[in-house]
This record gives sequence, structure tokens and C-alpha cells, in this order.
Amino acid sequence: MALLEILHYPAPALRTRAEPVNEVTEEIRKLAEDMAETMYAAPGIGLAANQVGVLLRLFVIDIADDDEPSQLRVFINPEIVEADGEQVYAEGCLSLPGVSEEIKRAEHIVIRALDAQGQPFELSTDGLLAVAIQHENDHLNGITMIDKVSTLKKKKMQRQVQRAVQEANAG
Repeated sequence: MALLEILHYPAPALRTRAEPVNEVTEEIRKLAEDMAETMYAAPGIGLAANQVGVLLRLFVIDIADDDEPSQLRVFINPEIVEADGEQVYAEGCLSLPGVSEEIKRAEHIVIRALDAQGQPFELSTDGLLAVAIQHENDHLNGITMIDKVSTLKKKKMQRQVQRAVQEANAG
């Protein structure tokens, strides 16, 4: 396994719609493993392929607390087929370091995807897992959480990201 470089806003790949995975191969499984390792090291709870410069419809999520067993989930070619209700959650993003903002999302979703073995599954969920899935799915569509806030908040978030990246590069 290998740690991958996480792209920071405004990297062009973050604004690019990812392409479907044609076949779940050993290479795709390795990418998912490397993405999970990268996500854990960051640390984060989700990571989309375009956040590491790979424009494929794939993301990984693990919302387990540090003291809980892993709940790693791999979503390949995900499609949200139902969304209802509303919740507001303070979100962060590995591509927007130093930023946390309350984002409005659907409270309950149903998603269809392939797992790491290429097997189709459907998941009905709410709460943090629903938020994380919607956040990562947005990435696959070239949308970041910065696109979901007012112009004033967007400018503030852009400054916070610039500052965080500069501090990381200096240290």
C-alpha cells in the first residue's frame, strides 16, 4: 500500500467529473486500498478518487471512531437513487484543509454502487454516513463543499485553505 498525494482546492481535478469504472480489477482494488491508507493517515473519514488525481468514480469511507473496529466501505460507480429530509452538519474536507463549515444535505439517502469485489449493493442510511456519502459523491461530480456556501463564506474558506496549505508547506 502507498500514501497518495491529496490535492488541495482549487486543483483542476477537484472540478472535473469522474468517469465510470469499466471493470473492477486488481488495479482498482489497489487504488481503493491506497486511498483508504491515505484517508486514515490524513486523518479523514472519506476520500474520493479525484482528490488524489484519479478521475474515476470511486470513493472510500470509514466513519468508525478511533477506538472502534474499522467500518471501511468502498463505493465504485455510486449512484444516489433516493434522498429526502434535511440535516445540517459541520463538514471538513481533506482537499480544503483548515476549513469546517455547516452544510445542508439530505437526511436520508439510498445509494447503489459496486463494492471492491465488483459486487452490486444498495445501502439505505442517514446521519454521518449519509453526509459522508453525499460529500464524497459530490467530489465525483466535480463539486466541493465550497460550492454549497454563500459567496462571503466561500471567500473566507478560500483564505483559510490558502493559509493552511502555506503553513503545511512551511512546516
